[in-house]
Amino acid sequence: MRTVPLTHQRVTIQDDFDLDKILESGQCFRPRKLADGRCRFVSGKALLYLTPLGCGQYDAAWYGADWDVWAGYFDLGRSYAALRQSLAGQSAYLDAALAFGQGIRVLRQDPWEMLVTFIISQRKSIPAIRTAVEQLARCCGDPLCAEGDEVFLFPTPEQLCDLTEAQLTGCGLGYRTRYIQHAAAQAAARTLDLDALVGLPDDALFSRLLTLDGVGKKVANCVCLFGYGRTAMAPIDVWIQRLIDEEFGGRDPFPAYGQQAGIVQQYLFYYKRSISTQKK
Repeated sequence: MRTVPLTHQRVTIQDDFDLDKILESGQCFRPRKLADGRCRFVSGKALLYLTPLGCGQYDAAWYGADWDVWAGYFDLGRSYAALRQSLAGQSAYLDAALAFGQGIRVLRQDPWEMLVTFIISQRKSIPAIRTAVEQLARCCGDPLCAEGDEVFLFPTPEQLCDLTEAQLTGCGLGYRTRYIQHAAAQAAARTLDLDALVGLPDDALFSRLLTLDGVGKKVANCVCLFGYGRTAMAPIDVWIQRLIDEEFGGRDPFPAYGQQAGIVQQYLFYYKRSISTQKK
């Protein structure tokens, strides 16, 4: 296990930013809150630890990418407080979701990780997804140690190609194993170049992702939103479909929100899932 140094810097975030809500928002599966109070984020080959200091101040400690890169990851160039204010008053349910979810943000994550993890996410609960993704990283991802914390990077396509079907299945992938194998083989051979898809318009990006084995509309929308920052894309899973049926009379509300549709989806998803879970 390789020990890597961390660069520390105090940063200020004055806009909506709640680490606990971000970690529980259902869009990311590898970030963790550690026992010492730090929150750990892993993206590609980069690590970030955020320690709240109060009054919007954080100790940021990183490896592999500086704070400017992580600011993009957290979408800090957008005011979510202003966005919430602009959306207020359109419906009582949305107002409740905006207030409940104050502090969440749509993360701009690694497209390869988003593709694999959301393929895994199909028909799995969030805790089960986290377990499977972590097992996959531990199975073949590069191990690092940063100030006493041991972490495994997300596997590259080549590393996944080196695993047997039995090893992949042992990570809890089930029937998704062949989908992951196909995606890894294409990415390793560069017949699937996720970096090259950055320049595609939303519709073309969505259509290209749909050509991949095991990728349906929900997974493609998730990769567009969380991997490429396409905030006009609003994934519809079982929680959102239930919300559409119960709160919006069966009519999809997201087209009306244009480029903010995906962000609105996150507020509604987080609220619907949270209050439904609390009632159990």
